[in-house]
Formats: sequence, structure tokens, C-alpha cells
Amino acid sequence: MTLVAEQVKRLARGLGFDLVGIAPAARSPRESYIRQWISSGRAGQMTYLADRIEERIDPAAFLPGARTIICVAMNYFAPLAAPDARQAAGKVARYALGADYHELIKPKLYAIADWLREAVPGTRTKCGVDTAPILEREHAARGGIGWVGKNTCLINERIGSWLLLGSVLTTADLAVDEPSTDRCGTCTRCIDACPTAAIVEPYQLDASKCISYLTIEHSGDIAEPLRGKMQHWLFGCDICQDVCPWNGRAPGTEIPELKPRLPAGTLNVDEVLAWSKDDFDRTFRHTAVKRIRLPVLQRNARIVKEQRPRISTTDREQE
Repeated sequence: MTLVAEQVKRLARGLGFDLVGIAPAARSPRESYIRQWISSGRAGQMTYLADRIEERIDPAAFLPGARTIICVAMNYFAPLAAPDARQAAGKVARYALGADYHELIKPKLYAIADWLREAVPGTRTKCGVDTAPILEREHAARGGIGWVGKNTCLINERIGSWLLLGSVLTTADLAVDEPSTDRCGTCTRCIDACPTAAIVEPYQLDASKCISYLTIEHSGDIAEPLRGKMQHWLFGCDICQDVCPWNGRAPGTEIPELKPRLPAGTLNVDEVLAWSKDDFDRTFRHTAVKRIRLPVLQRNARIVKEQRPRISTTDREQE
């Protein structure tokens, strides 16, 4: 159904998605790797990834009769101001600086699904924005949106990797797109830049070492060898994306809701450590940061404060 596929793409772009592609709802060719990755402990405490594993690997197990997947991506990049060097500043990953992308993207996916069910009577659909058991990056690459880079992020040659992904699984047999070509070449900047060596080799991430995982998913104390390498990240991490050459000319987002609420992308960790739950809720209402609890954020703030260089007497006199 080539015509319907083109209409779906026009609709998705009209809803604000920067990229859209259609992939076959095929079983993952990386099944053995995914199962081994989880069993080896590289998922850390993210035990939920083992739940519904068959649905993750096979879209038809999530939506019986699934034939194709409409993959969409939205650019969230926005330039940031310089942080105040006098503050103990904790960094927040760019994707979490604007509105909660789940709340922003889900209604748009539902709109696509509603239109498709009306255009192709009898069609069934299921939508997902990273919380559903869908291998979004893999399907997006197969649908021509970009390629999965050595840092395991999806990269588009025009926008880079600052992409929020969404999927609409459907039983409609839509015309599919050609897969993207890997353009990482011999570059290893992301691997070289990762302070915790979480990218253990090209295209393979040990999530249990990733700063993003440690600041968000990991509960309890963080082991000292990793704690000392987390730099100034308070929530998430963008290091492997910041150094990627494909992000060097990334265009700014045109979606107002995704513009940073924190101009420099940082918070004063001294203030965070003094926050009440009401302060936390008020600051991060309708953002992705609200997925963690205040005690976790304050644990991260203490680590950031540990990493901050001590100010010498001479430096204080100059200030």
C-alpha cells in the first residue's frame, strides 16, 4: 500500500515529526545477542528488560498479525548557555530539559494510529514511546531513519543523534523503506570519550557502567570506581553524543515544548541538596526527570559535588 504509506508520512510530518520511515515488523536478527546481553548482566538493575522479552524480539508477539512498523523521530537539540562557573553545577541530559517527550509524542502516535485504522478498515495498531516492548532503534534503522552508531544511539546524517523515537505497530501491510547505511566509518570518538568505558566495543554498551544508567536506573550506592568517573552529570549523560561528528551541525529543534527549561542545562547541586519533595515536584513537573525520586537526584548531587575541584585561597581572592 504505497499510497497509504505516503499519506502516513505526510501526516507524521504535519504532526511535527522530523523523520518518518516504515519498517517490516520482522523478528530481530540480533535475538541471540540481546538475550546474552541481558543474561551477562550488562543491563544492570534493569530487570524489566527481561520481562516480555519475546515481545521485544518479535513485534508479532506484541501485536499479533503485525506486518509493518511506522517509525518516527523528533529532533530535540537546542543550544545551551554557558553555566555559572562559580556554582557547583550538575548537568542534565538534553532530552530531559524540555517537556516530557512521552506526553508530547504519545498523542501524536495515537493520531497516526486513529487515521490508519480509518483509512484501512480492520487494521489493528499499538503505539510505543520507549516504555513499550519495542526495539525502537533497530526498527528505525531498518525503516531508513538512521543507523545505530558505535555508541548504540540512532544517528541521522542530517540531524545527528538528538532524536526522540516513537513507533506505531500495525497489521496493515504498508510499503516499507530501505534500511539506512552505517556511516560511522573508522571513527571511535564516542568510545574514546566515555569516562566509564561503558562502550566496551563498537556497537556494544555495558549499560551497568553507563553514566546515564547510573544516574537514573541504578538504585542504592554507586561503586567507587564508577562514582569517581561520573564527572558532573546529575541526570543522564550526553558525552558520547557531544563528541559525535554527525552532531557537529545539528539543527535546533523547532518544537517549542522541547526548548530547555534550564538555559545552561544545569542545576546548582547545593540547592538540589536542600530541596524538599515539593521543590522537586514543582521544578520537574511534566519533564522526564520526574521518573526518578528526589533521594536519587540528591545522591547524584553529592557525587557531582565530590567531583568539583576545590577552590584555592588564591582563587577566592581573585573572585
